[in-house]
Amino acid sequence: MKKQSIVVAALVVALGGGGYVALDQWTRSRGVPDGLIQANGRIEGDHVTVASKFPGRIQELLAREGATVTVGQVLIRLDDNQARARLDQARHAVESLEAQVQAAYTTLAVLNLDVPLAIERAEAEVAKAKDDVAKARSVEKEARSDALRFKELAAKDEASIQQREQAAMRWEVAQKEINSSRSSLTQATKELAQAELGWKRIHAKEADVTALERQRDQADALLDEAESVLKDLTITAPTSGTVTTRMVDVGEVVAAGAPLLELVDLDRLYLKVYVPEVLIGKLRLDLPARIYTDAFPDQPGEATVRYIASKAEFTPKEVQTSDERVKLIYAVKLYLAGNPDHRFTPGLPADAIIRWREDVAWVKPK
Repeated sequence: MKKQSIVVAALVVALGGGGYVALDQWTRSRGVPDGLIQANGRIEGDHVTVASKFPGRIQELLAREGATVTVGQVLIRLDDNQARARLDQARHAVESLEAQVQAAYTTLAVLNLDVPLAIERAEAEVAKAKDDVAKARSVEKEARSDALRFKELAAKDEASIQQREQAAMRWEVAQKEINSSRSSLTQATKELAQAELGWKRIHAKEADVTALERQRDQADALLDEAESVLKDLTITAPTSGTVTTRMVDVGEVVAAGAPLLELVDLDRLYLKVYVPEVLIGKLRLDLPARIYTDAFPDQPGEATVRYIASKAEFTPKEVQTSDERVKLIYAVKLYLAGNPDHRFTPGLPADAIIRWREDVAWVKPK
């Protein structure tokens, strides 16, 4: 018995404070029936830090320490005057560009209707001018023949000088008609070419519409960004839980990413204990456990082994002897199945009984 006390004392000195806890757990676990493991620790929870994406001045603080919040609940509002001004500016830019796009659509639609009609009219004018040129040539040919014939007849005194001159005059008029009709044909051809340029104007307008649409889409993206920034200035709870820590107050200017509040979900707590190497081999995931607190000794919380560390803590060196194996301490997390009335809170010390054999009856911690 004296030798065992000496060994225990030596282990306490070797391990320090952390080793003392582990050794205490190991010695206490030997007081429960085989098939159960007793350990103790403190109840913990997964802490969620609430922060802002953007800097700003805190305008409203709607949750303080101890407040229970639900996911999506508004916690903090930052001053959003500048963000609202940028949002209005972005919205006006979108409206302006949208009006330009609609006007371009209308112009393009008119061009698509007008250009084919203009080309059709110009082609008709060209066809008419060609007919006029053909008729003028026919008239000129006949007038020239008459002028030459009356000239020969007048030379033979078979026609009067007046007839000769009238025929010559008709020929001269016919020649002028040809020149006039040719000029009209040239003008009609130019107008047709001008009308056919309408297709290029349509293509150019389509390019303008595309450019305006891209500018509008860019303005829409800036509007979405401005709306997102304004929305992010209202900070909501990322998860349900209880506010455990408040780092700021109303009126303070905070930087982007600075922690503002800290939440913990009281319905998802766990007890972190340490089990020595001599017992860790008996543990496996999903083993049942019961957690006891001094405040509610007769109302244990049902728990389950959800995590077993793969590496030991407080290990001074590679151990070789069976006496030194107790120095190896493994972290184990026992997740509570529920937390009625939130009687378990982070930081609360608690004892745990882990059952690794189903045929062993539960007992309270020793």
